[in-house]
Amino acid sequence: MTGLTRFLLGTLLFMVFNTISAQKINLTGTVTDSLNMPLGMANVVAINQETKVLDGFGITSDKGLYKISVKANTKYSLKVSYLGFESKQIEITTLETDRTNDFTLNEQVENLDGVEITYEMPVVVKGDTIEYNVDSFATGTEKKLEDVLKNLPGVDVSDDGEIEVEGKAVGKVMVEGKDFFDGDSKLASKNIPANALDKIQILKNFDEVGQLKSVRDTQDSYAINIKLKEGKKNFWFGEVTMGVGNEERYIAHPKLFYYSPKSSINIITNLNNTGEVPFTRRDYFRFTGGFRGVGSNSGTNFNVGSSDMGFLSLQNNKALDITSKFGAVNFSQAPKKTWDLSGFAIYSGNRTVMKQNSSIDYVQAENGIAQGADEETESKTSQKSDLGLLKLSSSYKPNTDNHFDYDFFGRISKQSQDRDVFSSLTGAVDEVQKQDPFSINQNLNYYYTLDAKNIFALEVQHLLQEEDPFYGAALTQSDQFRFSEILGLDNNQSGYNVNQDKLVKTNKFDAKLDYWYVLGTKSNIKFTLGSLLSSQKFNSEIFQILDTGNILSLSNAQESVENDINYNLSDLYLGIEYRLKAGIFTFTPSVSVHNYTTKNVQSNALVKNNFIRLLPNFNTRMQLKNSEDLNFRYSMQTNFSDVNQFAEALVFNNYNSLFQGNRELENALSHNVNLRYNNFNMFNFSNIRGSINYSKRVDQVRSMSQFFSYPDPNDPTVTIQTANRVSTPFNSNFADETFSVNGSYNRTFGKIKAGMGVNMSYSKFNQFINGLQLANESYTTSYRTSLGTRFLNAPNIEFGYRLSVNDYKQGATPVTYYTHTPTIKVDAQFLKSFIFNVDYAHYNYKRDKESLNNYTFLNASLGYQKKDSKWEYILKATNLADTKSLNQDSINTLSVSTSEYFIQPRYLTLKVRYNL
Repeated sequence: MTGLTRFLLGTLLFMVFNTISAQKINLTGTVTDSLNMPLGMANVVAINQETKVLDGFGITSDKGLYKISVKANTKYSLKVSYLGFESKQIEITTLETDRTNDFTLNEQVENLDGVEITYEMPVVVKGDTIEYNVDSFATGTEKKLEDVLKNLPGVDVSDDGEIEVEGKAVGKVMVEGKDFFDGDSKLASKNIPANALDKIQILKNFDEVGQLKSVRDTQDSYAINIKLKEGKKNFWFGEVTMGVGNEERYIAHPKLFYYSPKSSINIITNLNNTGEVPFTRRDYFRFTGGFRGVGSNSGTNFNVGSSDMGFLSLQNNKALDITSKFGAVNFSQAPKKTWDLSGFAIYSGNRTVMKQNSSIDYVQAENGIAQGADEETESKTSQKSDLGLLKLSSSYKPNTDNHFDYDFFGRISKQSQDRDVFSSLTGAVDEVQKQDPFSINQNLNYYYTLDAKNIFALEVQHLLQEEDPFYGAALTQSDQFRFSEILGLDNNQSGYNVNQDKLVKTNKFDAKLDYWYVLGTKSNIKFTLGSLLSSQKFNSEIFQILDTGNILSLSNAQESVENDINYNLSDLYLGIEYRLKAGIFTFTPSVSVHNYTTKNVQSNALVKNNFIRLLPNFNTRMQLKNSEDLNFRYSMQTNFSDVNQFAEALVFNNYNSLFQGNRELENALSHNVNLRYNNFNMFNFSNIRGSINYSKRVDQVRSMSQFFSYPDPNDPTVTIQTANRVSTPFNSNFADETFSVNGSYNRTFGKIKAGMGVNMSYSKFNQFINGLQLANESYTTSYRTSLGTRFLNAPNIEFGYRLSVNDYKQGATPVTYYTHTPTIKVDAQFLKSFIFNVDYAHYNYKRDKESLNNYTFLNASLGYQKKDSKWEYILKATNLADTKSLNQDSINTLSVSTSEYFIQPRYLTLKVRYNL
């Protein structure tokens, strides 16, 4: 940390603690109705009579208690409000001791016109909706939705921009009731400007199909609706940001938004080479478009796997060099009151350069003998990706009894990766990967309410997907490359130029018909008839390009290198579910019977399997309070592999690894248990979350790997290991289980927000390496704690600390990695027009007791904007500490690796922002 940074942080710390130390007192009391019954969730606010500013507010508990921290020796207007009751207000002058005031509210007979509302209630609770007034929680430095949400109790935003409420992911973000890029919350949190926001509505128990809300469990479903300020409706608004920096850095980031009662349009663009990645490959594959699996709760788990070669991913969204082009358009239109049209189109083009040094330790047997040769690699990777998404949706609701939905969701991309590797074993290797996959997903739903007791739901979904990954590796001939014989390569060449074409086509159809019979207000029974039909075709071929440029078909290979396989899976099932509310309990037992058929045809041979299985499911929820519940769930699932696991001819994974499928693979069975507790208390703004998860898998698909070796040329009695191996899947009947515990506690104390959390995970499974049974165990733990301030007219600072411990054991190879990370974030407004931000994190990375690296990330920005001015000027410094690299560790079935990953150097940018 530089001397200037230490001075600035020291000054800010002095200002913050001086603010904190200002004398405060507590205002307490109760709020009841005319019958002396407590009123929970009432608003109590304290308005400073001199500044006319909201100095403090509180929400009453279920016992009607409130508590507010305010300044001593100050005149306040203390106001109490509760929906459906007449508000009350008293004038008080605080002294230097705590004060108690009780309130009794009378029911409001009618709403009188002309009543003047002089302030906004900070929080309003209406059934399953919690509405936050943005200005009541603002500190004055917020620039985008993400900044606002972090101030709200019970709301978290991850480093990737994903929004969570009470520990559960938000499935949908809406603006004025209209979808904002359905299927992702990151685009909303990172792009919607804070100055347009009026209210944030948290929608609990959210269900897009109103007819089904009373009959199906939606208690883990959350959505957010944003209400705009009046000046932002029926007008275009947004911002345009342009910037330049040293080393030819640039950024152009225009955003435009328009909302009216019948239509909306959102336009987001971002072109930069500053390392900002608006939409990563991970975001692309995670983006659901709002689609959910039709049979996701049927008990059958069949996910169409990705057939790519494993493109490298960004670490902490950083790399040696990143250039991004991003454009997105989202629209909605209501041609009539009963018909809504919506959709979006997204393009993301990234050019990325990554540099990485890795140390790979392969598993050892219990006798200490390594099963593969440890490897050191240095690599430089150039990636190109052009990703496109398109969604079109139609929703028609002619009346309350009928609801039609149709969705089209398409993905298309063009991706390539060139990787230059120097291996301590095989020397120089040039790898090339490219693919142009696409997928089309269509969804058709119809919901019909016959009468109050009979409800029907038909859901149909179709997936068409094609993947065509190409892999090529050019390397010198060496003793460590042992694939030449098994592949039948021509050794009379200057080196090996080995390539692979692959084509995987998937056609998947899901359909489900649900019928609910409503027995009463407390119970219903559901019958389900469903099907899953999947057809996959897999073709691959390995070939060699000779020095002459000719292609050599590897007909002399010891094992086949050409795959041609058809794999079909069908699941016809019938299910029954009973739902009963009894006091604070909700019981939901269910059972489904499945008729499974699998077929795979390759080399003119058919392998067919048909069986029937009964799958139970049980869920119990204990609703202790309105926002406190305990949930237990048990489920049994049948897990199926996709076509990639069955292809028996050799397939390249990388220059060190070949894969050979197993046509005799069977399904796996898993037992899953989950216990979850959640308590969100609006009285003291605390959130306690905890969960325990356990999974035991029977006949899980694991791998058998055989490493190649060769005799030492100088001493034939000595065997030299290599990293070359062939892996084959098999159904394991050995111990295969995972166990995890997660917990967190967050609370706001006046203007102080504190939090702590822990995540622990244990997994164990067995595999075979070189014919030996070896157990893999992984125990990972992460601890985190934070303490920050939320002042309106004073600097805010947040301290954090994270500790991650990754304990791996493969066979006789135990190793533990530690990462200690203290963090400091500063957010300060001064001289009314300046905003200063600092984001500091220091990493101490250790392997056992050995320190491998110490590095610091330090970013800072200084913004200037006059009050009511549309222009803003921002000077931003990225990687002020000029850190060269970061570290990471990982484990797979065969090895533990640690890597040094190089990132962009220090740079400065000057940005100008114009607010429309």
